[in-house]
Amino acid sequence: MSLITTTISLALVDAVNPCALAVMAIMLTALLFKNPKNRSRVLIGGLMFTLAVFILYFLYGAILVQFFSHLIPETSLYSLYIFKGFGILAILLGLLNLKDFLNYKPGGVGTEMPIFMRPKVKALINKATSPAGAFIVGLFVTIFLLPCTIGPYIIASGNLSQLSFYQTIPLLLLYNLIFILPMIAITLVIYLGLTTVENVSGWKEKNTRYLHLVEALILIILGILMFTGII
Repeated sequence: MSLITTTISLALVDAVNPCALAVMAIMLTALLFKNPKNRSRVLIGGLMFTLAVFILYFLYGAILVQFFSHLIPETSLYSLYIFKGFGILAILLGLLNLKDFLNYKPGGVGTEMPIFMRPKVKALINKATSPAGAFIVGLFVTIFLLPCTIGPYIIASGNLSQLSFYQTIPLLLLYNLIFILPMIAITLVIYLGLTTVENVSGWKEKNTRYLHLVEALILIILGILMFTGII
């Protein structure tokens, strides 16, 4: 249960990450611009982009789990200290997000996509003219998302490495399903006409600091619980 709790908590942190939401908004803007009268292509394109992110992030997680399973020794004393280290890492990431809440500057280290990457991502996404193109672009965009989303994923993968590889698969699937839920939600509400991409982008811009606050609180509390061995 402690592994499930930490996995879900860390996935929630990644799910509300402002840079992941921003990338989804850019993707849908590009699809709507190129398919203004064909909303079904926008729906399929958004879902294909999300599927690509899901697949690649699952593979990243599987690689990280295997890496940590070989790195972390089986001796309980050493593994205990290493898992406490993951707790410290969670606290540090939480403090970085707290800093972004108190004194926000775009492109925060470890919390957002670096500024210099953003034009490259936008240019890449604008090349997506079809659902198939959205899927291919999604595969490449995951690389640019890593700087702002990899922190919680590293902690989750390190925790899961104490299980057998086959035991980690359901939890990795759960993590990534939670991670992409906001992307699916944004795609659906825009397809159904409940809101616009501009409104989603505006909401994200207005609430970026508070999203960082949510991330900070989850990470700091989780890190303390991990460090003290409560979970």
